[in-house]
Amino acid sequence: MADRKVTASGKDKDGDITKLCKSGEAWSPRLKADAIRDIENGTHTYYVQQAGTSRVDITVVNGTTGKYLRSTADKSSSNNLDNLPDC
Repeated sequence: MADRKVTASGKDKDGDITKLCKSGEAWSPRLKADAIRDIENGTHTYYVQQAGTSRVDITVVNGTTGKYLRSTADKSSSNNLDNLPDC
């Protein structure tokens, strides 16, 4: 199992997360469906850690329109998947 740091995220026109990224990594970009499968199967973990913030894990949430990815809530908004640079 690999612990994968995410530094950017892909978003569709509605702002929904479509992929996770980290420049220079062989696994990047990782499509949303693949990342969800990785997390649910315990194959890999994904997390965000911006300078000056604590690590926050990326989790799978069952929403009304299906599964999606979300970073664990904390006091900083800079490590939210929505606020990461686009990839």
